[in-house]
Amino acid sequence: MINRTVLMSGVDYFNAEQAINPYMSKNDTIDLERARQEHTAIREALETAGVKVITVTPPRDCQDGVYTANWALVRGNKAIVSRLPDARKGEEPYAKMVLTDLGKEVIEASEGLHFSGQGDALPCGKYLLAGNGYRSDAAAQTFAAEALGYKLVQLQTIPQRNWYGKRVINKDSGWPDSFFYDIDLALSVLRDDLIAWCPAAFTKESQTIIRELPIEKIEVSVHEAKKAFACNLVSTGETVIMSGTAPLLKAAIEAKGLKTITPEIIELVKGGGYIRCTTLTLDNI
Repeated sequence: MINRTVLMSGVDYFNAEQAINPYMSKNDTIDLERARQEHTAIREALETAGVKVITVTPPRDCQDGVYTANWALVRGNKAIVSRLPDARKGEEPYAKMVLTDLGKEVIEASEGLHFSGQGDALPCGKYLLAGNGYRSDAAAQTFAAEALGYKLVQLQTIPQRNWYGKRVINKDSGWPDSFFYDIDLALSVLRDDLIAWCPAAFTKESQTIIRELPIEKIEVSVHEAKKAFACNLVSTGETVIMSGTAPLLKAAIEAKGLKTITPEIIELVKGGGYIRCTTLTLDNI
């Protein structure tokens, strides 16, 4: 079983005032009560699947504090904590405190590096499938893999481009942007020997790297990856908590013998996050 224990926070301060990814809009009106119901539905689905959920109050006045996946990457007793965009800096000391209280040895990447935690670094057996170029730097991924004892598989998703074909720089973060700004929007680990991925979300070089991995693969359409957040799921290796609007991936997963649970998510996507984003795995081995 994978993802046996996860950390979740809450939606108390959830908003889109700083639109730090292409899914966010300052014009969005967020129904906080609906977001709370969705968050509860995710937790209940995880628990139904046999996952132990540890909950903490969200960091005060942090718009994205609900997305705990970006707080760190954890393996065993060690946690490599994240270095986030300015709009999320308030989450960093809080994450350190929470993880320390949970008995984790907190390790920091070098100052000046970007690191998006588990959002951009997905353990898959001995491999660490890691994204860079938007929320994480390659040097930070190398550091995390070495510190935690993973074999790094360095990948990159495609950038967001404007009408003139130029790469988009996010106005609120000042960082390069992508509709797959974290790799967990383009790839998911279903078991240590099975992943789902969206080929169209990756550069040609990264497509080649993924295809050559000795891991079974399910391909996801760019429509389901981008519009339905299909890859942003949590799997126990037996049950998958995933999007209810990605029927093709759902059918493909069930054809592999896994069960699926599909809570309805409408409000949480307004922050550019989904089911995987709301959970930080605490028991990678």
